[in-house]
Amino acid sequence: MHGWIILDKPHGLGSTQAVSAVKRALRVSGAGKWKVGHGGTLDPLATGVLPIAVGEATKLAGRMLDSDKIYDFTVRFGVQTDTLDLEGREIAASDHRPTLAEVEAILPRFTGPIEQAPPAYSAILIDGRRAYDLARKGEDVEMKTRAVTVHALVIKGQEAEGPEIGTRGLASVTLRAHVSKGTYIRSLARDIALALGTVGHVTMLRRVKAGPFTLESAISLDKLDEAARGGGIAQLMLPLTAGLDDIPALAVSPDEALALRQGKVLVGKPHTGLMLAMEGATPVALVESSGPETLREIRVVRGFNL
Repeated sequence: MHGWIILDKPHGLGSTQAVSAVKRALRVSGAGKWKVGHGGTLDPLATGVLPIAVGEATKLAGRMLDSDKIYDFTVRFGVQTDTLDLEGREIAASDHRPTLAEVEAILPRFTGPIEQAPPAYSAILIDGRRAYDLARKGEDVEMKTRAVTVHALVIKGQEAEGPEIGTRGLASVTLRAHVSKGTYIRSLARDIALALGTVGHVTMLRRVKAGPFTLESAISLDKLDEAARGGGIAQLMLPLTAGLDDIPALAVSPDEALALRQGKVLVGKPHTGLMLAMEGATPVALVESSGPETLREIRVVRGFNL
């Protein structure tokens, strides 16, 4: 039971609750207690891909947090809320509605490296306290801007207010964003609306990809529960290596595998960078190679007890 369960997280469920659901399913299936963690928080408002790591795969959860994500989200124009989504109270309003052409013209401004201020209602620590705890108590929360990258930003659909598409004002627009780690979609929606001379908030947020994992491999909680009751939860799991599809494998001998498990440094001529050391079909460790081409050192980044 070392691998990944990719959930299609439903609306209203927190990431921690999703982890608890997987732990419960493992117990119900007879698998017993296992270490479980998630690979990237999703707001309760959001749905979609939530990678859940089980067993030794939890050692890769941090790497999943650093991966790129792809989201579909809808921005409704005219109202801004304090949470920047449907759950908050209105704090600003505007009668202006942008046209489809105006939205298309503004998107390049938010593509590439950008600076954004995270939402006040976020889990970021400020002097040891969560920003959302401070915001809920009515305290002023100053969010420092951070550098993120929006690799791609495209229109998927729109809802119009007016007589003719293309010239009428839009009530809302649905976008797809491919973003780097640390990007807040609610902030992106806020900033796009402001740049269009109005205000807005997120009414729909769905993650369609996280690292190498997509909706095609995601399962519902109902399917998870059904598999758990039938004792077939292992058939729903992806292998530990599924989280490392983007890095090359490094074949090692039994003696080399033993040395890596003991934390020793190997010497060889592989290319530089991260690799997955494999003894046959068994993952041994996530390793990193560095140094001159003639004599590179291979050091363990994360070892697996398999």
